[in-house]
Amino acid sequence: MSPKRSLKTPTALLGAVALAVITGGTASAAPTSPGGWQESGTSHVNSLTGSQGLAGRADGSLLYRGLGSIPLDLRVKGWGHIGDPDIANGHTFDAYQGGDDAKSKMFAVTTPGGQRYLYEHALDAGEKLNNSFAAVSPDARWLVSGEWGDQSRLQVFPAPLLNSSTPPTGGALPQAGQISLDKPVRDIQGCDFVSDTRLVCASNDASKELFPVDRPVLQVDLERPLDGRPVTGRVSSLFAAPQRSICSGTFETEGVDYDSARRTLRVEVVPPAPCLVTTAVYAYKPTTG
Repeated sequence: MSPKRSLKTPTALLGAVALAVITGGTASAAPTSPGGWQESGTSHVNSLTGSQGLAGRADGSLLYRGLGSIPLDLRVKGWGHIGDPDIANGHTFDAYQGGDDAKSKMFAVTTPGGQRYLYEHALDAGEKLNNSFAAVSPDARWLVSGEWGDQSRLQVFPAPLLNSSTPPTGGALPQAGQISLDKPVRDIQGCDFVSDTRLVCASNDASKELFPVDRPVLQVDLERPLDGRPVTGRVSSLFAAPQRSICSGTFETEGVDYDSARRTLRVEVVPPAPCLVTTAVYAYKPTTG
């Protein structure tokens, strides 16, 4: 790459000023959302403690969640499923759901100091009990989650602890303005923000009825950053989650994570039995944005 040269001529200086005016006072380009994903590697994790999801820490290490990650005290209370987690400002956000007769869903937030607070959301009319994932917006103010089956929305909540509207030591968690999707999605297992207006989500839909590929990884582009009001999301299919194993049968997509500092997207896929004891984690790098 050629070294950057300073603008020294009057003509160049006038051009820079004009560009600054056009772009609202700065000559730098507006940030864009990453995309154009290319696979860059594969790793594996124990499914008992890592098959439900993952989240990147600030130091680049990964936090995993699986059936074996549920604390005994929460399991005794009926929270028998844990979803794809997220980490924001050092706080870990876990999505929990109960049994088939559950009337609420729960988010557990663990502070950097290890204190855990529980936020319970009583199901609204027509809301499914599923709590598949937790995805915190880049400004750390909003928490996105999703239900199972065919859905035309993603749910939005104030981010517990990090949004000042939530109780400081746990409590009730009402919904905020949801994300209305321009086309339906099915069986979303995990999502993560890759910018303030773009999420990447993993679908476990193998039907090819809604999108052209089996178990698609989807992109949801928001009309504006989340602010607690209803917002529209435009859905598109990016690529099919890999299905590679020496075992044949049914695969299952699971968690998604984007490490913005290292520009790395990860998608989990659980292989068929008996290989399902180990979950594959596929890594991707953006070529755009």
